[in-house]
Amino acid sequence: MQNSVYSVNGPVVKIKDTKDFAMLEMVYVGDKKLIGEVIGINDKFTTIQVYESTTGLKPGEPIIGSGSPMSATLGPGILSNIFDGIERPLRKLQESSGAFIAEGSVVSTLDEERQFDVTLKINTGDIVKGGDIYATCPETPLIEHKCMISPYLSGKIIWVAENGKYTINDKVAELETDDGTVIPLTLCQKWPIRQARPVKERLSINKLLVTGQRVIDTICPIAKGGTAAVPGGFGTGKTMTQHQLAKWCDADIIVYIGCGERGNEMTQVLEEFGELIDPKSGKHLTDRTVLIANTSNMPVAAREASIYTGITLAEYYRDMGYHIAIMADSTSRWAEALREISGRLEEMPAEEGFPAYLPSRLSEFYERAGYMKTLNDNEGSVTIIGAVSPQGSDFSEPVTQNTKRFVRCFLALDKSLAYSRHYPAINWITSYSEYIDDLKDFYAENVGIEFLEYRQKINNILVEENNLMEIVKLIGSDVLPDDQKLTIEIARVIRLGFLQQNAYHKDDTYVPLEKQFKMMETILLLQKEAKNAISKNIAISTIAETGLFEKVIKIKYNISNDNLSAFDELNSEIKNTIFSLYRA
Repeated sequence: MQNSVYSVNGPVVKIKDTKDFAMLEMVYVGDKKLIGEVIGINDKFTTIQVYESTTGLKPGEPIIGSGSPMSATLGPGILSNIFDGIERPLRKLQESSGAFIAEGSVVSTLDEERQFDVTLKINTGDIVKGGDIYATCPETPLIEHKCMISPYLSGKIIWVAENGKYTINDKVAELETDDGTVIPLTLCQKWPIRQARPVKERLSINKLLVTGQRVIDTICPIAKGGTAAVPGGFGTGKTMTQHQLAKWCDADIIVYIGCGERGNEMTQVLEEFGELIDPKSGKHLTDRTVLIANTSNMPVAAREASIYTGITLAEYYRDMGYHIAIMADSTSRWAEALREISGRLEEMPAEEGFPAYLPSRLSEFYERAGYMKTLNDNEGSVTIIGAVSPQGSDFSEPVTQNTKRFVRCFLALDKSLAYSRHYPAINWITSYSEYIDDLKDFYAENVGIEFLEYRQKINNILVEENNLMEIVKLIGSDVLPDDQKLTIEIARVIRLGFLQQNAYHKDDTYVPLEKQFKMMETILLLQKEAKNAISKNIAISTIAETGLFEKVIKIKYNISNDNLSAFDELNSEIKNTIFSLYRA
């Protein structure tokens, strides 16, 4: 008996009286064969969420099972591509259906006609296991693609093709399993998006994800394989912060997930990414980037899938031994999709209407990050940086609060900083990172043993300034003693000269750790020398007249990233200028 649509409620479709489908099975719904997924089964109804628009769908239309879960196609051709939430290539969809995706559009995920220059890494008679690399090919000018045995396969290689040009569906080898089954090996494979790919070992997280952004690398560092949240209200710069991280962080591959964002904003992202040059290689940034575009006018259920599609692609490249950074913008839109579908399923709502399983879904996503030893004994990592869009900048709402439970770095964007043109608008008081202790050895080996000591002193000055400003707001700054006025002045130098960064300046858009270290050293030297002068009854106003505070603020522009010896000259100038005040 043919299964058919019983009821339609937005993206939620029900079938009555059937036992033909499995939980999380991918199905084709209606005459247009819309892609859907089984999300609920009981003795009366099977419930499906449809990842495309159900406009025009009627009761009685057929539903066909696929016999397998919702899966991503993994193989060469993923990088530099743009997909929708269920891994359909948008460029191909545009060719077939124009600017708007037609319902039931069927296109192959990867280009089946493109040929890759394949080098086989195995020989006839080799014993192989899950994760072993059997072929490689240059996917882009920057990334070599490594084809791996599926994690659940093992056996003996009984035939190997010659090195040469092949498409993703061409057979390049044959594997005989222990039970005698012969399995053809092509350049691609499928993997269920909701299932984490297995690894040999989860390693400790002790390497910094270098971003070149001072407020992140120094004040609130993100570790490779770690998790970070970037919450902020409208206009605070979440997307721009993620763009900057995508361009400059030292990950090998970037997976950018635009989940439920405005269509015109996503268009801008796609256009900008196409023009960006990778600063490390001089090639196009898209050569090591995959974009998943799921705009707010696309079907809401596909938002939910886009997050899992993105993390599955990231895990696949991690298993090759690459370091991946995922930019998820924004997980709030994903949570809103969960809320809408939960409402249509008539589930009991929790706080603010979100489903009771929101925390477990968030943790499920963030827990797939990590620094891993892969099945083929390489090391790879997935770092997740998720933007959160709390309504009205209210960080007490459920998505922000639950995200805070599962991430170890919290980069809180501040509306007042953004409106005063202070970028990145990360509030140094409310933001935090729990990776400081894990990264102690990294900083000591790569920058200097004093790095974290300087960082702590800078932090203390900022906290002290925050407390003093409460007094200043009440009674003004004139009543403060000179040593407290100095704290406020040095904090201003830190805010404007260190924490504020100009993405359009060639030396300030990306700052190496060595320069960040030298900048902190100079700022703290200025504080120390000025403090000594004040203790010898030299007024803070006299020190300010020397122009040293303004000069130190401008070091981010005036000292280039490749001329760090200029810091020694500036430090000598600070000492000599303040020493001259003693004799005046």
